[in-house]
Amino acid sequence: MGKDTTQRQSRPRKTPVEKIIEAAMQLAAEKGWQAISLADVAVTAKLPFSEVYQHCPSKPAILDALARQTDTAVLVGVTGPSDEAAHDQLFDILMRRFDALAPYKDGIRAILRDAPRDPLSTLCTGPQLMRSFSWMLTAAGVSTRGLRGLARTKSLILVWLTTMRTWLNDDDPDLGKTMAALDRNLRRAETWCGLTGRRPDREAPAAAAA
Repeated sequence: MGKDTTQRQSRPRKTPVEKIIEAAMQLAAEKGWQAISLADVAVTAKLPFSEVYQHCPSKPAILDALARQTDTAVLVGVTGPSDEAAHDQLFDILMRRFDALAPYKDGIRAILRDAPRDPLSTLCTGPQLMRSFSWMLTAAGVSTRGLRGLARTKSLILVWLTTMRTWLNDDDPDLGKTMAALDRNLRRAETWCGLTGRRPDREAPAAAAA
């Protein structure tokens, strides 16, 4: 058996959802988010339309799937709250999010550009964003309980979206500008609204998904 054959066999197959996400991001980069349809995604992903509908019945559902895929990629590298400062943990976690989204940067840029013309997609990502960033805070050991926890989650989303503007225009492989912006935005959120607060109650990650 040749080396190329062995590498192909050891390479994990992409799931239908992964194929859908990749196809949607590719098409968004090429045509713009508003211009594409689920039928276009099915053709590009080489999947039956019925299978695309089964997994992602709308374009907002594709964005939700992308968010969940990103969450998983980030949380795989997180062992849970540690003695490291919450600021440093959140910094590492959010940079991992940017790393996970890097293959889709052109597509994300197109989606944000079309957002004013496609508000449904933007609005439908709201609940998933809240869940995602609640998980991110809990993974860093920051409490998400009660109204204060809700405020922290919203603050972290604002940090993320503000930093994303820099990330989208940062072509340096080291992402120096992105890291500087993220550090600055996190410190502002800590000062203005107590983002990290005191050391947390060390809730289990499952609490964030409740």
